[in-house]
Amino acid sequence: MALSELPLHHSFRLSSRPHLHRLLPLRLLSSRHASAAAAAGSRDEEDGAKRRRVKAPTLAELTIEDEELRRLRRLGMTLRDRITVPKAGVTTAITEKIHDAWRKSELVRLKFHEDLAHDMKTAHELVERRTGGLIIWRSGSVMVVYRGSNYKRPLKSQTLNGASTPVKGEDGTLFIPDASSPAESDSQGKDLAAQRADVSQLNMQNTEDMTEEELEFNQMLDELGPRFVDWWGTGILPVDADLLPQTIPGYKTPHRVLPTGMRSTLTNAELTNLRKLARNLPCHFALGRNRNHQGLAAAIVKLWEKSLVVKIAVKRGIQNTNNKLMAEEIKNLTGGTLLLRNKFYIVIYRGKDFLPTSVAAVLAEREELTKDIQNMEEQRRNISTAQPPDDGLDGHALAGTLAEFQEAQARWGREVSAKEQEEMKEASSRSEKQKLYRKLEHKLSIAQAKIHRAERLLSKIEASMVLANPCDDQEMITDEEKSVFRRIGLRLKSYLPLGVRGVFDGVIENMHLHWKHREVVKLISKQKTLSFVQETARLLEYESGGILVAIERVPKGYALIFYRGKNYRRPINIRPRNLLTKAKALKRAVAMQRHEALSQHIDQLESNIKQMKLDLGIEDYEEQEEDSSDSENEDGTDVTSASYDEDQDDFDESADEYGDYDDDDEDDEVDR
Repeated sequence: MALSELPLHHSFRLSSRPHLHRLLPLRLLSSRHASAAAAAGSRDEEDGAKRRRVKAPTLAELTIEDEELRRLRRLGMTLRDRITVPKAGVTTAITEKIHDAWRKSELVRLKFHEDLAHDMKTAHELVERRTGGLIIWRSGSVMVVYRGSNYKRPLKSQTLNGASTPVKGEDGTLFIPDASSPAESDSQGKDLAAQRADVSQLNMQNTEDMTEEELEFNQMLDELGPRFVDWWGTGILPVDADLLPQTIPGYKTPHRVLPTGMRSTLTNAELTNLRKLARNLPCHFALGRNRNHQGLAAAIVKLWEKSLVVKIAVKRGIQNTNNKLMAEEIKNLTGGTLLLRNKFYIVIYRGKDFLPTSVAAVLAEREELTKDIQNMEEQRRNISTAQPPDDGLDGHALAGTLAEFQEAQARWGREVSAKEQEEMKEASSRSEKQKLYRKLEHKLSIAQAKIHRAERLLSKIEASMVLANPCDDQEMITDEEKSVFRRIGLRLKSYLPLGVRGVFDGVIENMHLHWKHREVVKLISKQKTLSFVQETARLLEYESGGILVAIERVPKGYALIFYRGKNYRRPINIRPRNLLTKAKALKRAVAMQRHEALSQHIDQLESNIKQMKLDLGIEDYEEQEEDSSDSENEDGTDVTSASYDEDQDDFDESADEYGDYDDDDEDDEVDR
């Protein structure tokens, strides 16, 4: 039964199975696809089901008979030798390997890696374009390529012609150059000129298929340098930047001038728009070298006259490529703005201050002319000032000049002797010391006021802490029991840390919680002095009601081991009310630290003031005054000291009022 006589559902099933395409004659492909599309459309209209996408036939399926295609695929399944395509893609070396393999076999098996393995559609197009073969089977990252029925090995110069699209003949089919193999080199020389003419003519025909934008872009790249024929992508071939000169004698960074009132940096919106523009552009250059890019920089500057951005592709498969070094050197050589940099692309913007070469040359010429004019004016000005002025002053200097001061000093000035100079130096030094002495006294008064506030805050906090008295009927334990509890406590892994807050209600609560499950509790104190540790241990013993077993030095500090006692009963309130809270304990620790630091600061200031008094001779003068006042009136001293104490108390009370206001605010903040 013919295909046209089949029901619609049968034809749709055939179209949904791609492997059945080869079972039908080639002349029925178009009618079968048309009937399948009609059947799919009618089925969508009837039951609303989603239409399946029909896979487009490949070039091999359209040009090779079904029987021959099945034979080639069976032969391709038996191939064991394969050519590995590296990360760089279908390069010239890979193309030569493929042609060498086609000399012995009509099929070749390719295995792709890296980026092309994830984009086999692009790999399919690249292989057919650069080798002239037909891909008869493809699965995953593996494909089988057929050389063709009338295959002849092309010349090396014609393997890749540098065109941006596949070379096609007059009838629109894929063009395979009619070249002989190396073994037939005798007849090769006769037709070489004719074949080159044919290839150039086909290249001219190929450019006619491009749009106006593509033609302009292709022509612009032709002016920059040779093309990169091993390009792994599709579209127009970029310029091979590694073939450009590494150094250019006398190369300089292009001259740049920012227009008035324009900001040099890019805004976020401008940066986003430029990146979107560069995303759709084809690559201008392909780069694999890390250093020596003066030739590339000159080509980029030339390209910037027609394009805002330059897009550089980093070559794949080349070892030790560093896109960071590339971008830094190109940016320094051109002065552009880096928009994007990764392991695949480098995009650089020409900048708002970019000037074309012609405009930059004109501006440089104008600047040189301006400098010459300024130099001539300076020379004339120097000549005019070197001549004696004819202003009728009879040799007197102008008013307000250094010459006038020197003339007046020589006429009316008095010479200063060495003794007077030494006295002036001593007076200056003494005034500096007095100034420093007054400054130290001011610092001392401020420090004393601060330490007085710290003392008042500390006394106010400690007023709310009522310590418990030691119990008269305290339980006793023997030395053997102490030794046992000491060993048990040292082996305990769980412990209570005793930090800068010291002893507060939370520490006693945690001790009772430990005693709920075990008889011994271990605390580790961070205090450095043993006397302070012993005082803390006695305070914990009084407040908790336990028995201090031992104080041991451990790597983390001092370990305090307490035994709860044989008659231990857990209190109703395990958190005592007579101790400080956690917040107030922290305030107490901060106040104590501040008091200690201020005390050391005051001692240092007093020692410095005493030394300054000795240097200035103030100490002897004050002692003489005190001795004379004691011999004249002893009662007067008491009155004077009493009045000084009253004045100092008044100053302290005024400072305390200000300190109480701050302390109350701090207490309210902590309570909140």
